[in-house]
Amino acid sequence: MTADLVLRGRIITMDDARPVAGVLAVRGDRVLALGDDLGELGGLCGPGTRVVDVDGCVLPGFVEAHGHFLGDATVQSPALVDIRPVVLATAGEVLAAIREAVATRPVTVCNGWEPLLQKGLPEPALSWLDELAPATPLIIMHNSGHAVFFNSVAMRQAGLTPTTPDPPGGRFSRDAAGELAGAAYEPAAISMVTGHLSEGVTDVAPALLAQSARVNARGVTMMSEMAFDPRARPLLENVPLTTRLRLYEVSTPALRSDVAPGTGDDMIRQVGIKTWADGSPWTGNLAASFPYLSTGERHAPNYSREELLEISRAYYAKGWQLACHANGDDAVQQVLDVWEEMLGGHRDDRRLRIEHASSMRPEHFRRAHALGVTCSLFPDHIYYWGEVLDELFGPDVAGRWAPIGTAVSTGMRVSLHNDSPVTPANPLHNIAVAATRTSRLGRAFGAAERIGVLQALRAQTIDAAWQLHADDVTGSLTPGKYADIAVVSADPTRVPPEEIENLTVDATFLAGRQVHGDPLA
Repeated sequence: MTADLVLRGRIITMDDARPVAGVLAVRGDRVLALGDDLGELGGLCGPGTRVVDVDGCVLPGFVEAHGHFLGDATVQSPALVDIRPVVLATAGEVLAAIREAVATRPVTVCNGWEPLLQKGLPEPALSWLDELAPATPLIIMHNSGHAVFFNSVAMRQAGLTPTTPDPPGGRFSRDAAGELAGAAYEPAAISMVTGHLSEGVTDVAPALLAQSARVNARGVTMMSEMAFDPRARPLLENVPLTTRLRLYEVSTPALRSDVAPGTGDDMIRQVGIKTWADGSPWTGNLAASFPYLSTGERHAPNYSREELLEISRAYYAKGWQLACHANGDDAVQQVLDVWEEMLGGHRDDRRLRIEHASSMRPEHFRRAHALGVTCSLFPDHIYYWGEVLDELFGPDVAGRWAPIGTAVSTGMRVSLHNDSPVTPANPLHNIAVAATRTSRLGRAFGAAERIGVLQALRAQTIDAAWQLHADDVTGSLTPGKYADIAVVSADPTRVPPEEIENLTVDATFLAGRQVHGDPLA
């Protein structure tokens, strides 16, 4: 048996059995062998073997353990107006884009409203939205994904009435008379405003393929969809994606899924159930032990303990991995209380996940690790919102936000994520921020929570794949696993951490086939 391709150069495998190598042999869609040099491969190189010398560094393909592949594809498609702060920096640009869209579209859906970063945006009150778009539907989604603002036409089109009640886990803003006032918070309520927009949509292949190409260009070969709607399942069929997907279905009042855990294959598999214990710090509904400094307010979790326990037990009993969004430490406390009761105090091997864990405390991490609970953290909160965190909650909270160092100190396996489309999927940037904890304005937040570059690489490869129950097929360059590979312009462990984000992904391979970059020669 001979190799089809041999890559020769600096190879970091993320396999503890052989952490580094000098040559990597690929046959078909799998890693065939590793060695220090060609001589160690013995007879694996034949007349048809292509040997490529790599100037940079060969790594496993990156894994985005908490993203929104379908959501990102939709946001960056022509169907929506992209007003995210990573695209439009100023309030003036945002308002101009919205006005142009309203003037030219029968339905206007915008995504990315973020007044904390786009300073000077007006309050999106119903009266302002109706004035802006008096005759056509207008929906503006907050960049966090935890709020949506809508005009009266959109309200009627969605079938909402002035007295529509709040759904479990979500709420609508209301005026003095108790009628809907043009804002919905949390996915349960947001879906009531936006859910009908996807009805009848069938031709999504171009958007999905474009999304695959974007993340492949960042070296990503596997990504999750953390808010999967089963209605989208047919849309994924027969699309030749170049990114593996792991799907987390949104919990519903029905407390069940129409498919069994693990449905799918190595390319697309449904592995978990997602719910939200609290909201976003940027929309004012963080459930934390500390207040918002400007108002002194604190907010309760989205669910009562009994409600979250009912949701968790129902899906866990059917064999699902659970993933629960919890930014605030009070929300984390509730999740751990509920899951410990559900597990009877015993350690679990299903890799239950707390998402973001932004203000999770050291005792929470120790307790979670003892229960077998793992966390996925969001370092880009520090990069984009570091100064905002200081303003909202003070320097102590800002310094221990996204406490990745504390998490790994317990022995917990963690992942890093971008929560795209909140921030763009970019593992090299994530690794740099996790290692430096420096904001885009150059200020460092919480040096004690920095982690080493190699640890950060694990959190974007093998440990992220482990969280997605995919470490048996990807996440490391191990013989027998898929040849999912990222070729980076230099070894991230051998450059200053602050320079890692400037490295380029020169080539990406999925299952041995190059899906990004100029052909290697």
